[in-house]
This record gives sequence, C-alpha cells and structure tokens, in this order.
Amino acid sequence: MEQPTRTLHGLGQSLWLDNITRGMLGDGTLLGYREQKHVTGLTSNPTIFAQAIKAGKDYDASIRGIGNTDPETVFFGLAIDDLRRAAAIFEPVYQQTHGVDGWVSLEVSPLLADDTQRTIEQAVMLHKQAAVHNLFIKVPGTPAGVPAIEELIFRGVPINVTLLFSPEQYQAAAEAWLRGLERRHAAGLDLDIASVASVFISRWDVKVADKVPTDLHNKLGFAVCAQIYAKYRELINSPRVQRLQNAGARVQRLLWASTGTKDPKASDVMYIENLIAPLTVNTMPEKTLLAFADHGKAERLMTLDDLSAASTLAQFEAHGIQVEPLAKVLQQEGADSFVKSWHELIDTVSERIGAVA
Repeated sequence: MEQPTRTLHGLGQSLWLDNITRGMLGDGTLLGYREQKHVTGLTSNPTIFAQAIKAGKDYDASIRGIGNTDPETVFFGLAIDDLRRAAAIFEPVYQQTHGVDGWVSLEVSPLLADDTQRTIEQAVMLHKQAAVHNLFIKVPGTPAGVPAIEELIFRGVPINVTLLFSPEQYQAAAEAWLRGLERRHAAGLDLDIASVASVFISRWDVKVADKVPTDLHNKLGFAVCAQIYAKYRELINSPRVQRLQNAGARVQRLLWASTGTKDPKASDVMYIENLIAPLTVNTMPEKTLLAFADHGKAERLMTLDDLSAASTLAQFEAHGIQVEPLAKVLQQEGADSFVKSWHELIDTVSERIGAVA
C-alpha cells in the first residue's frame, strides 16, 4: 500500500513541517523526512525557536561565536543559521519545482505586528542577511501587516503571510500580494516573487468548543476553510491574476497552518485528511506528520461547491458565533500569543548569553 504522505504529494499538495531544531538538522531527521515522508518545506515561529533553544545546549557555541549581547540580534543570527541549513536540505526540491516548493520561513518580530514601517525595514534586513533564495519572511496579515506585505512584494521579498483566520483576512492579504506584483509589473520588474498565505485552523475549533453542542465540535474550522478555498480558486481564475501570470508571475499559494488536532476525542489527522487540494500547502507539527504517515488517508480533494459549509456556518450563527468578528479576536489573540513567546524566547537567549559568557 502506498504511503499516505506519497499519496498526498501525488494529489498536488505540499507537505511542510512546522518545526525546526538544531538536532533534527544535524542528525539526519529532516533529511529523512524529505526522503521518506515527502516533506518539501518547513515553517518556524517564535514558539518553536523558544522551545528549541530552551531544550539544551545545542546553541551555546553559536551564541559564543556571535559575540553580541543584544538578545534579538543573537536570536536572528541563530535562526538564520538554522534556516540556511534547512534551506540547503530543501534546495533540490526548490530546483526541481523551479521555485514553487522547497521553502523555509523566518518570522519578523511579533512586537512589530502593529508597525507597518518597522515591519518592512526588518523584513528587508532579514531577507538580505539570510541571503537565501528559498527563504520566506513571515509577516502577519494584521491591519498594519497588509500594507507591509504589498510593499515587500513590490521590493522583491518573498513573503509568507501569517495569522490569517477568515475569508476577509485572506482576501486582504491576497490583494496586498496582487497590488505589490502589479506595481512591479508597472515598473517593468521581474514578477517571479513567491508567496504563500497561511490560514490558521485549529484555533477556530478550540475557541468555540465550550459554546456549541457536541455535534458542532470541530466543524467550524472546516467550514471557514471551505469558504477561503473557494475565494482562493476564484482569485486564481480571475483575469487580474491571469494577466500577471501571463507576464511571468506565479500564484500566491494557500497554506493550511495550525493543523495539529487539539481535541483528544477527535482524529489526530483530521486537519490533514479533510483539507487536501492541489496547489496548496499543509504545514504540520512533527507529531501530526508522523501520525499521518502512520495511519492517515489521502482519499478525497476539497470541492468548490461545498454546500455543507454554509449550513454549518448558519448553525454556528444560531449560537451567536459570527465568523468575521471572531476572526478579529483570533488574530489578535494569535498576535498576543506570539508576543508572549517572543518575550520568553528573548529571555531564554539572554539567559544563554549569560551562561556562556
């Protein structure tokens, strides 16, 4: 029987790992995932790096080598080192797919989520510092992040738009990407600037679990995803995007994020099995990747005319839950949780700097 990850890949969806540690880069784990589990990219965030740096002394020699005592500078130095190594592991994928796949991602400081100008400056700086062609800079799709995305695409920085929850938020991010490319086109610049739009899923279901009856548990995330997927397909088919493709642009791919199951009573692979679609990405925690490789099923593609999504959303509305107002709350909570992780990360780096001094 064909391995589930191979089947998924064959259906046209990229499978990325939502994790990075120095250990997995050095001991062959990540390479093994590429070779045996069809993993073709990787995402990281402040929480992931905080856990990796806290976990042991893997980073101490590098901290000593950087010779700087500003924890943010030290962190970005460590993160870029790791992501360069990960990018090298995925370089064959990048080459084979002509730059569609094989990407790794580094996030700007979450403290900048409400500061357009500083987000632009830091993203440009990190992209230049890393000097790796298959590295996305992650920028949140917050109200302040959206104009930054447009400007960064215009400047030629590949962007992973993060913290998207709803159709409206996705649309705003996609249009920022489009405007950036249209400005490049008007200026006679190359349009081959890659981007993905990352939609967070599991937090929907966690947020409403205690507000709805059991038969609606773990249904809201999928209904929202169905709406977003329809918008994505509409965008791909639009004359506006096709005109840009005719001039050499590539589509900003839709990426499913936050796909680890949080409900112990639910299937541990439900956010993989039910969100399969070509020209999309699913980035998953290591535990979910291993579970899917072990017992997942890649059997059906998402459909465009998912009639159940509207009726599901109507049921949630009957319980007082409306998608767009709740999406704003989820985006703010997501940004706040990344800020909390960032402070923990910077504290951890400060401690390690002190320990190795």
